[in-house]
Amino acid sequence: MTFQSPDRMRLHYAETLMPRKACFVARHLDAPVDFVRVDLGKGEHKAPAFRALNPNGKVPLLVDGDLALWESDAIMMHLALGMGSDLWPADRRGQVEVQRWLSWAAHEFNPQAGTLYFEHVIRPMFGIGEVDGQAEAAALARTRKGLQILDAELAERNFILGPTLSLADVSVAVTFPYADKANIPLGDYPAVARWNDRLRALAHWDAPFPQLAV
Repeated sequence: MTFQSPDRMRLHYAETLMPRKACFVARHLDAPVDFVRVDLGKGEHKAPAFRALNPNGKVPLLVDGDLALWESDAIMMHLALGMGSDLWPADRRGQVEVQRWLSWAAHEFNPQAGTLYFEHVIRPMFGIGEVDGQAEAAALARTRKGLQILDAELAERNFILGPTLSLADVSVAVTFPYADKANIPLGDYPAVARWNDRLRALAHWDAPFPQLAV
């Protein structure tokens, strides 16, 4: 195990989409992390002390010694490497494949599924008004295209890279725990639905956020 901190790292999070990935990986790997909840409603992510660590003013943020690491995919990778986990593959081909799916999730799939999440989960959570029907319809059509791609890829695989879980699964499926609320039609895609069942069987997948935080 290789981390900079001589003690425990601090993972700053809120109960929103991108911190979900980092919190799941930290708990899945039982990484030496203390969880620090950031109250977005009170604007704690905009405070000068927080911005000094993450100038974007967003969560998640991992502090490991003198390293203040932001962006959820980078945090997941740091945790996986530090714990010697095959969530980040050891072989070059596997690493390239994971990066391909991380990029696809970030630039193609999650902006669409994430819009459904925003419209149906974030709007009511923070009282940001009614659902934007036009944005919802456009995002649903694009989300369905992404689900078709995933359904074909997963037809004969348990997980995106094959038999075992990787960071690719965590990143691509981050919206799935909200599928019912967000109207993400997983059930229309049999291989995706089976994959989602496998993910839900993992400890902490449905409930990655800690009950108690520092």
